Amino acid sequence: MNPALTDLGAHVEAALPDHVVAVEHAIDELTIRVKRESVSRVMTFLRDDSSCLFKVLVDLCGVDWPERAERFDVVYNLLSLKHNLRIRVKTRTDEATPVASVTGIFSAAGWWEREAWDLYGILFSGHPDLRRILTDYGFTGYPMRKDFPLTGYVELRYDDEQKRVVYEPVKLTQEFRNFDFLSPWEGMTTLPGDEKVGKN
Repeated sequence: MNPALTDLGAHVEAALPDHVVAVEHAIDELTIRVKRESVSRVMTFLRDDSSCLFKVLVDLCGVDWPERAERFDVVYNLLSLKHNLRIRVKTRTDEATPVASVTGIFSAAGWWEREAWDLYGILFSGHPDLRRILTDYGFTGYPMRKDFPLTGYVELRYDDEQKRVVYEPVKLTQEFRNFDFLSPWEGMTTLPGDEKVGKN
């Protein structure tokens, strides 16, 4: 483990004992789990503290764990150019409880929070413009949730007769798909070109 990351984890945990849930080291990476209500406090500390100086929010994303009561992880990836370090901050939430927006701390968070809301349904309180960013305005559901159907609910296509875009419910010819998970060569009894073998 990088000693600088080990020291940084201990520093953050000592400075914010009421806000940090856990400090995890894995594969030379540092992850700090924080309480949902402490996100703004922790992110401000990580940006401004002289031992941290994580001035760049590289990424923000959601992760869906549908078997948990708090099914979503919100993941923030930060970069300190001054110290040449990266850190990951995680918090948990559910479908109804918002996470405080960090757009006031990192302006880059605006579009990523919109993306997490659009694709997962994760709410961000205090976001200046929380609306869909990747799906259509009339879209139903959140396509990155693990319980979202692979085919979606609605099909969008251009109708040449009506000369406009039309929305239609998805109609599948089968209720579910069955996969045998064999490679094409394992599932074949006769290889292509061998059909004539033994017919003489």
